[in-house]
Amino acid sequence: MIELIKQYIDVSTIEGIFIYSMVMIFISWILSRIFRFFLVKFLGVQEKKDQFGVTSLKFAKNSIKFLFFIIACLVIIATVPFLRRQATLIFSGAGILAAIIGFAAQAAISNLIAGAFIVIFKPFRVGDYIKLDIERVGIVDDITLRHTVINTFENKRLIIPNSIISTESVLNHTIQDSKVLSFNNLKIGMYADIDLARKIIQEEAKELEYILDYNVGDHTKEAVQVRVIDIHEDYIHIRAYVWISEPFQEFRMKCKLKERVHKRFIIEGVDMPVPLRKLMR
Repeated sequence: MIELIKQYIDVSTIEGIFIYSMVMIFISWILSRIFRFFLVKFLGVQEKKDQFGVTSLKFAKNSIKFLFFIIACLVIIATVPFLRRQATLIFSGAGILAAIIGFAAQAAISNLIAGAFIVIFKPFRVGDYIKLDIERVGIVDDITLRHTVINTFENKRLIIPNSIISTESVLNHTIQDSKVLSFNNLKIGMYADIDLARKIIQEEAKELEYILDYNVGDHTKEAVQVRVIDIHEDYIHIRAYVWISEPFQEFRMKCKLKERVHKRFIIEGVDMPVPLRKLMR
């Protein structure tokens, strides 16, 4: 096939080498597309049913694309006399050059190895809701050979090199169990009726979506438990422990719960906290 292409393209000229290179890269792209198509067909069931399969499949597709491109470049160098001679001259004195190239490629190789480790050991998968710190929070969109793509809740793409994210402590909300326990901190006045406040919080929380009960041994406990955390000089700190079935909705649920509880506190006349500096005026 290569000889057939070379019959129609003169690889002894710069223009011919450029056209030949483009043709070979295009052929490698077509072959990689075909290979990835059959890979998806072969692993299609796993992709639909298993989130780990989706991650592995995406990484394999990216790897295949890169591999076919490298093969195309090697074939071009090996089959074009001018490029082959230049490559021979370069690699004949490759002592210092190899050290320079090796040092320059160190980051790329570390990212590649880290990406493979992420796919193999699966600390997170495509579609997982992860958190690295306060600002780096979102859903894993893709894992490539070089980096991991996280789609933040502002619909922005956060690109993190695999070598960096593989050394980070990652909080994964959905790796095994999708339900989460949401802490909702609230304040009431020193003379507030705690039982009434607890009743209001539980009633309002149970009206929200994604709220669920949870099992402990042979007993089923309520999805919303309210406890007094601390008593300060000007307010009582209470916390509502709310089990939520969908971690992606936790922030929205927390905001909605606080709004509804605040409105009920006003209607029911629950004593609200007043700073001491206002009382002293």
